[in-house]
Amino acid sequence: MSHSANLPAASLAIGVDIGGTGIKGGIVDLSTGKLVGERVRIDTPKPATPPAVAQVVAQIVEQLDAREDAPGTASPVGVTFPAIIHRGVARSAANVDKSWIGTDVDALFTNQLGRPVHVMNDADAAGLAEVHFGAGVGVDGTVLVITLGTGIGSALIHNGVLVPNLELGHLELDSAVAESRASASARERENLSWDEYAQRLQRFFSHVEFLFSPSLFVIGGGISKRAEDYLPQLSINTPITVAKSKNNAGIVGGALQSAVS
Repeated sequence: MSHSANLPAASLAIGVDIGGTGIKGGIVDLSTGKLVGERVRIDTPKPATPPAVAQVVAQIVEQLDAREDAPGTASPVGVTFPAIIHRGVARSAANVDKSWIGTDVDALFTNQLGRPVHVMNDADAAGLAEVHFGAGVGVDGTVLVITLGTGIGSALIHNGVLVPNLELGHLELDSAVAESRASASARERENLSWDEYAQRLQRFFSHVEFLFSPSLFVIGGGISKRAEDYLPQLSINTPITVAKSKNNAGIVGGALQSAVS
């Protein structure tokens, strides 16, 4: 089953990915999920307050707008953000300033840029990128994209439709928050061998599999590059594979969301 029917007619859109260390943006070809030209990156300001970040987003979009192949300056922009985003408002703040909590991020960026802006959680953006252009293309039913990094990000897409703000990293596992035991940073912090880490992941993925019965797990995050060190040791019924979109997933997913919102 192809999900391309959900895609908009507009062929190009701007996506911006806000991270704890850098803010990246690019022009995305929505028919291929590929970036058109180089991406623009500016360090995340310190402190990463709402006005400071909004200014950097505006600088990035201005640079992209100046290109010949940019979509029109009235076209919507999609932005990904490391927080729970509910109806455009940040409800958490991971790796950014706590003053974001309760901020209407959609309104802030829309006012700063003078054009429509659609903000979404960064793991959700990666999930959209994967089902439209990556490992989840054409998969029926539920695809769960799990990003293993500082925490554990998660995105649930059912038949091409995103169910936003799924925080599976905050499930309780062995009397602890799952991401405090099974994230990539937990492996480093506790100096776990790959075998020990695989056991932690086994507990997490077995539990999530039982709760959601997905058709496919897709693993993202930097540690997905080392998948051969732990994936073969996992014993679950659901097929499990590695994300294809890598570092540009946020930009691509953000651009997609802007065009369908």
